[in-house]
Parts: sequence; C-alpha cells; structure tokens
Amino acid sequence: MFRSFRRIVLSCVCAASALGSAQANVVVVLNSRDATVQLLDQETYKDLSTFPVGKEPHHLMATPDNKSLIVASSVGNELIFLDPKSGQIQRTIKDILDPYQIGFSPDQKWFVSNSLRLDRVDLYKYDGANLTLAKRIPLAKLPSHMAFNAASNMVFITQQGSDQVSAIDLTTQTLKWTMSVGKLPAGIAMTPDDKYLLVGIMGSDYVEVIDWKTQKTVKRIKTGQGAHNFRSAGDGRNVYVSNRVSNSINIIDQKTLENVGQINVPGGPDCMEVTADGKTMWVTLRWIKKVAVIDLATRKVTKLIPVGRSPHGVFFFNSAQRM
Repeated sequence: MFRSFRRIVLSCVCAASALGSAQANVVVVLNSRDATVQLLDQETYKDLSTFPVGKEPHHLMATPDNKSLIVASSVGNELIFLDPKSGQIQRTIKDILDPYQIGFSPDQKWFVSNSLRLDRVDLYKYDGANLTLAKRIPLAKLPSHMAFNAASNMVFITQQGSDQVSAIDLTTQTLKWTMSVGKLPAGIAMTPDDKYLLVGIMGSDYVEVIDWKTQKTVKRIKTGQGAHNFRSAGDGRNVYVSNRVSNSINIIDQKTLENVGQINVPGGPDCMEVTADGKTMWVTLRWIKKVAVIDLATRKVTKLIPVGRSPHGVFFFNSAQRM
C-alpha cells in the first residue's frame, strides 16, 4: 500500500513539475470529501491532475510573498505548501491542529488558524518563513471565518454554532469582545474603509453590517438564502457574496452598502476566485461536484467543470486583488 501511495504522490508531483516548467495557468481546487487537490487548466478547462492531501482540505491562501499556496487540511492537522503557479507540493507542516480557515494579518506578522471542531483560535507569530505558536484562545462553538482590520491589531471571528462574532486583540493575544449576530454566521469581510464588517448569515438571507468599533449592527443587506462567503471584485469597491441555498451570488457595493446585482449559479456556490482583469469568476459548487466559470459582464455561467466531492477552496495565481 505504501509503495502504491508513493507512486501516486510522485506521479502527481512530476505532473505538477511539468506544468510549472510550461508556466501553465493552473486552477487549484480542493475536493474536501475526497481529500484531494485537483488541478485544472484555466484556458482549456481540462483536468490536469489530482493528488491526495490530508483529510478534509477546506480553505487555502497564498503566503504574503506569493511564493507558496497553503492548503489547510483540517482533519489531517497539517498545512501543505504548493507552488501557486504549478500546484507542485513544496513542503508540509504537521501538528497544526484542525486548521479549518487560515489567514495572514495585513502586516504579515500573524498567522491565524480557526479550529472549527476544537472551538478555538490559534495565533502564530510569522517571520516570513516559520510559524511559532503564541496563544490558543477558546471560543464558543464552531469558529469559522475571519477578517482583519487594516492596523493588523484585531482579528474578527464568526462562530457558526453560537451565532456570534468575536474580536481578538493580536497585540495582547486576548479576547476583546463578543457580540450576537444572525443565525449561522459564516463568511466575514472588512470594508475597504476599515469601518464595517460584512457577515454572511448562512441561516437566513442577508449580510449583516457591523460597526466593529461600537459593536452594533447598522444594517442588513438582503441577498439570498444561505449567505455564506465573500470575494472582493478587485476594484476597491464591490464584493461578491455566495448564497449556497438559493444558488446565487450577489454583488454588494461597499460604499453604499447596497445589493447591486445577482448572478444565478446552480449547485451551492461557495468559494470564488476572480481573474485579474475582473472579467471571469470561478466558483466551487459544493453539492454537485462541479466548478462554474462565469462571464461577469453578462453574469452568466459559461462552463461547468466536473471535479471531486464537495469542492470548497479555489485559487489561481493570476487573480484579482483580494480584500
């Protein structure tokens, strides 16, 4: 069995190496239920390769220097570093317990890992290469997504199981405050002016707008049922929110805090990635084992690409600026 597994890994790494040398535009998709990474060609939509990673890879993000793409294997308790252009495995860091959602502070000094099943947040100091555990902070139930303020001294965590948002002071590594929000809060994003937090209320059909300095809800933006995750449009103004239950994606103007558009997408849209020119979006569809490609000008799905079970995170190197 070990030899067979080793052959699989080596063949995938070799395939990724070939892709890297060809400078292919690779799309990285995490198939959570299959515990695999799947690589797709961004231009032809062809399946390039699939290889195993630790159990339940859900989220991924590039390192601040863009030299690595980190895949968080939550049940596997490890971080797998990939070449962001080719998908080739670079290295693995083990004993990172239950990394469900991960994030770097804007000043690149902190790496934060939300442990969904362990009900806690782990804070790591980051020196550009290494992670050093600084503090583990218990939270209520199911810490899910995160967002940072511009000063990098605060991280905000949604808790799906207790319907709350908490603020953690990174300077002191302490819990600063917790407030109640709508049912099943999931994705969270900071507006470009650093004034409001947007929270996807997965148990309902809206995005909750929070003035985080006063800990007050100032607005509810109606979107679609199962409001879940966010992705910046890359224009400094608009943000997309996926609605997993209503099978749609809404566009929110972060200056007016209004819903300004909708895209219909089948199959439980979840994580989104936008090309650098802002013309195309790729979306993982959790319920139907596919990835959708969307023409943002017409707001139409142009392609459905078969992938593995429960696709979650999606990434490509030539993407629009994130939050």
